[in-house]
Amino acid sequence: MCIISMKAVAPLFLLRRSLYATLSPAYCNTAATTSSAHCSCYTYSFASGLLKSIRAFSAMSADTAASPSSSNDDVLKLATFFSGGESVVGVVRGEAVWPLQNVLKSDVVKFFSVKDMLGVINHWNLLKDSIYMEGPGVALSSVNLQAPFPRPSGAIMCIGKNYLDHVKEVDTWKSAPGIATPDAPKHPIVFTKAPQSVVGPGAAIKYPHGISSHVDYEAELAVIIGKRGRAIKREDALAHVFGYTILNDVTARDLQKRHQQWFLGKSCDTFCPMGPWIVPASEIDGQNLLIQCWINDELRQNGRTSQMIFSIAELIETISAAITLEPGDIIATGTPAGVGSGFNPPRHLSPGDSIRIRIEGIGELHNTVEY
Repeated sequence: MCIISMKAVAPLFLLRRSLYATLSPAYCNTAATTSSAHCSCYTYSFASGLLKSIRAFSAMSADTAASPSSSNDDVLKLATFFSGGESVVGVVRGEAVWPLQNVLKSDVVKFFSVKDMLGVINHWNLLKDSIYMEGPGVALSSVNLQAPFPRPSGAIMCIGKNYLDHVKEVDTWKSAPGIATPDAPKHPIVFTKAPQSVVGPGAAIKYPHGISSHVDYEAELAVIIGKRGRAIKREDALAHVFGYTILNDVTARDLQKRHQQWFLGKSCDTFCPMGPWIVPASEIDGQNLLIQCWINDELRQNGRTSQMIFSIAELIETISAAITLEPGDIIATGTPAGVGSGFNPPRHLSPGDSIRIRIEGIGELHNTVEY
């Protein structure tokens, strides 16, 4: 006799019910213009709802925490890239990108400029349901991706020692006063990086010869603020998040130790690789993502954002208690264990090294260290 587990079957009923609700938004209606051509247009809201249903089914039916693919090809992503000699924002799906200005309803284009990511963030509530992608798009391999914000106009706020295992490996730095403490912090440690340190995917990290010989990597989830606010309560914090991207908080450890304040050691030119794109917060749960880092194809960091000491909501609450957060502000949420300085002896970066950071649901950020 065949016995079917309700644990296995229940998600199917939930998926079917969710799909019925999701399918209510209509496909692009082209009946007025053609009776034979198939319309490949679809709206962001339809696609987003459908994908959420599928991901919910996958989450309910999965019993293991297998390593995910580099990204979910069906998740909508927003990238900045060069086109016609200027930077434009594009919509990425799979291995193709469409300039955002070209896939919006014509009446929306008339009223909004979407040439940079900040403009997209500021008008996202009106733009998101007006995206119609048709045709093959442009191959990602043929465009030059930039950081989502090639030169951020807002702050790049970073969090130190926000993973307990990283706190423990930091305790091995006994000769680093102001950095090495054996206990988890009682309050978030907040510092900043200079905007001019930002580079995009594939860009070189320039080795700072003459001022540092202990260059380190830190794979981090970066939160992109989408809504202005001050004194934001923890329970309201995630409503202020526009989306997520990957950030490598490259650090000159010797400068960090020498100057006590971390800004200089964190802000050398090219020390903030970011990208390859932003995934809207509606698409993924930023507080439960696998985060990994490989140096020359050797896995060094392997953690989950659920292991943060201070959650994303707590960080937003803490920072906004003193500082008004603005759209486009960036919060790098800390790094898990496995940084080069955590090894004995330390395994810092050298010219020629390749760095690959993967965050579940977002994708991969690749950079190399150059002389």
